[in-house]
Amino acid sequence: MLEFLQDLWAFLKVRKKIWLLPIIVILALLGAIVVATQQSSLATFIYTIF
Repeated sequence: MLEFLQDLWAFLKVRKKIWLLPIIVILALLGAIVVATQQSSLATFIYTIF
């Protein structure tokens, strides 16, 4: 996983695509929320937000 993050950072830096980093972070956080709320009691609270 660490190697993937290093490669991703090197790619973003070389290609001058640093502006993609916030988008990637937000998508990763949303994915983590979806995984964390599957089959849990938190799911009902998350659904009311959206």
